Amino acid sequence: MLVDMAAFTPWSSLAGGALIGLAAGLFVVANGRIAGISGLLGSLLQRGAEGRGEKVCFLLGLIAAPLSWQVFWAMPTVQFSIAPWLLMVAGLLVGLGTRYGGGCTSGHGVCGLSRLSPRSAVATLCFMAAGFATVFVVRHLLSGA
Repeated sequence: MLVDMAAFTPWSSLAGGALIGLAAGLFVVANGRIAGISGLLGSLLQRGAEGRGEKVCFLLGLIAAPLSWQVFWAMPTVQFSIAPWLLMVAGLLVGLGTRYGGGCTSGHGVCGLSRLSPRSAVATLCFMAAGFATVFVVRHLLSGA
């Protein structure tokens, strides 16, 4: 394996991870709930859900963060090598998986693992294995290379 040292950013990655952990920790202290993004978004779509204000603020913060980034630095160029419809299908499948799996990477991977939840450990192992397998199949078996 070759690491592209020009694209290797351990300090900004560490800072980003620390900020994610801080936000998740503050959310659980302030609200008594874990910061599972799929759960937050799903509960906003339900009638009569409690704590709509803080959930909306948290989700708006996820959108505002990259927008505020571009005030100080240029946004990285994003290029997709697949059709947009395929990205939409992939997003739909990820959404279905989070509902069936009872959570997403933020709920299980960040918050659940930090609470030493066995259920979250199993869920995280399962969705990481599924992601690895999907990338292997798409890049090595279906690409024709």
